Amino acid sequence: MTAQYDPGSDNAPPAATAVFMPTGITLDGQLNEPGWRQSSPATNFWETFPSDTTRVRDQTEIYFGFDDDNLYVAAKCYVQGNEFVISSLRRDFRAGGNDNLTLLFNPFKDKTNAIVFGMNPLGVTREALIYNGGENQEDFREEWDNKWRGESYIGEGYWSVEMIIPFTSLRFPDGDPQWYFNSYRFDTQSNTRSTWNRIPQNQMIMSLAYMGTIDFIGGAPQAQGGNNTIIPYVSGGVAKDFEENSPTDYSTAIGGDAKIGIGSGLNLDLTVNPDFSQVEVDEQVINTTRFEVFFPERRQFFLENADLFGSFGSSDRANPFFSRRIGIARDTTTGQAIQNQIYAGARLSGKLGDDWRVGLLNMQAAAEREQGLPAYNYTVAAVQRRIGDRSAAGIIAVNKQNFTDFSDSTETNVDFNRILGFDYNLATKSNIWNGKVWLHRSFSDKEGGDGYSQGLNLAYRVRNWNVEYTHLYIEDDFNAEVGFVPRTGILSPFVSIRRIDYPENSNIIQKGPTLRSRLFFQPTDGLTDWGMRFIYEWQYANTSRLSLFARTTTTVLFDEFDPSRTEATPLPVGEYSYRRFGGRLMSDRRKKLSFSLEPEFGQFYNGSTVGASGGIVYRYQPFGSIDLRFNYQHIDLPEPYASTSLFLIGPRIDLTFSKSIFLTTFLQYNEQFDNFNLNARFQWRFAPVSDFFLVYTDNYDTIGWQARNRSIVAKATYWLNI
Repeated sequence: MTAQYDPGSDNAPPAATAVFMPTGITLDGQLNEPGWRQSSPATNFWETFPSDTTRVRDQTEIYFGFDDDNLYVAAKCYVQGNEFVISSLRRDFRAGGNDNLTLLFNPFKDKTNAIVFGMNPLGVTREALIYNGGENQEDFREEWDNKWRGESYIGEGYWSVEMIIPFTSLRFPDGDPQWYFNSYRFDTQSNTRSTWNRIPQNQMIMSLAYMGTIDFIGGAPQAQGGNNTIIPYVSGGVAKDFEENSPTDYSTAIGGDAKIGIGSGLNLDLTVNPDFSQVEVDEQVINTTRFEVFFPERRQFFLENADLFGSFGSSDRANPFFSRRIGIARDTTTGQAIQNQIYAGARLSGKLGDDWRVGLLNMQAAAEREQGLPAYNYTVAAVQRRIGDRSAAGIIAVNKQNFTDFSDSTETNVDFNRILGFDYNLATKSNIWNGKVWLHRSFSDKEGGDGYSQGLNLAYRVRNWNVEYTHLYIEDDFNAEVGFVPRTGILSPFVSIRRIDYPENSNIIQKGPTLRSRLFFQPTDGLTDWGMRFIYEWQYANTSRLSLFARTTTTVLFDEFDPSRTEATPLPVGEYSYRRFGGRLMSDRRKKLSFSLEPEFGQFYNGSTVGASGGIVYRYQPFGSIDLRFNYQHIDLPEPYASTSLFLIGPRIDLTFSKSIFLTTFLQYNEQFDNFNLNARFQWRFAPVSDFFLVYTDNYDTIGWQARNRSIVAKATYWLNI
């Protein structure tokens, strides 16, 4: 790596063409149709790893065609051998550590949201959505599903794919002869990553700031009539709560979803009696903080255009709408979160022209009178207007409303809670500047439930520097019951400065230090918490990574707190200062056996701690993997406070018998909550986007190994275009 990549020196974005192919294609993964050669392919890929200054040696060619009903894609990926890395036969694999080709379509040319399709040499497919310009890993959501087909072929010195993507599976502007497009490829044999439109190493490989174009020759895609789908389901199950010694519960259910296309850019999603029993369980964590842990949404109904509703504010600290709150309430007797049934819901979302996006969601949950829970209705409305090339301004309104004839005198469950907010999202054309500013206001019948949340985020990214500033101001009375706001009554500035160096003629691809600092002020108490972390990172040519860190923390406790969450004697009110040291090592993920390790040791409040977390992955290609994740933390505090060892281990066994039959078994032993969880999920994709699930869940108290609860659920869904 001799020269440095200067984005400002690039020529115009590359262009490819799609030709009209009235006879369609034979889907066999081989590029035999003469129509492919009539188009101008997307080729001449740029290397982005291990360097980002040259064209990649082993090139890729992507061809496009279309007719009245489908988009056709073919690709030829040149290689030096056939020792591919294929993690499993499971659909929706992640790109890292695998041979694969990924396609990013941005039909509305806003460089903000994209539809993703991908394949590997064995013809395993994946699809996903990219939100918010693809600037963070959280913006990639592979849980999204849609109907399309693909096949692969392995030849001498190459592998190739063909895809048939129905226009009914896409959202695009009616009659527009040009879409934005980019593609990235992971080639494990040459140990390279490459992109069609050149992307610098300090940016995300899925960043939508760097897009080429597809020009449709001989016509343009037209919005399809009949872009409507119903997805009925039927399920049955049996469950037993051993702790409550309640009778065995037998249940059956029927319901479903529907998707109705409205024009070329809007979609109406409907659901009746939704059932999410097949959704993969969350990975458990050891939580020694004072605040709630964020877990992402996994339910299919909420995913399309989810950013339109869920990206307001700060997703992990000041989010006014968090879809996982829907159908969740608190038992007024115990104060614990419980799940209550959702009767039905509707969601209208998508594009209105080139510059406007709109979203309207309404869902009705059932009442649980025995627990004192009203039947809440949830309504969310959002509108977003593009400004300039990639920036946007948006308004959101959230309403949680009691629709029953009784209310909760304890104020645990209020009659209504509302949020009104404004956000401005900044994203420059060159992607050097990114950020947002927001102002939100809550309204509630709960005393002290009316307050403001305000924030600013600004990030500056150039070749050698990534600098970010964020601040949050959340009033103590700000109450977002359908949002994720783990801490109120704070002013919290945050600064991160990262230096990135690119050594020449070295096995080190990137290295450099990062300094991060966060402060917490409370209006009446001044500075109450602050922390600083220094990190030095190395990224190696074999894809392994190493980082070392040192951090110092000061925390003021205004209430007693037990960091072990084991009902031990809590720490008293007061100020605590402590220092920690640690690191992280990630091995080469291309190997059949790979690992990650994160040791940490040092002071903890008025005592000390030592711990380690990480995982070991063994890949028995291509039929699956065993992923052993663990977290150990020993807390040593002076008497009479908690000195304990907390251990969490979660083996995950992934078996893929074919490209349509999968078995995932997740075991989780959590010493913090004295719980052992077993979750086994069998999936048979018997038709496109149509599945049969069999899910077994078992929980045991690890003290005495007594069963807590157990369930088995069978569910079948069918995707039907009408």
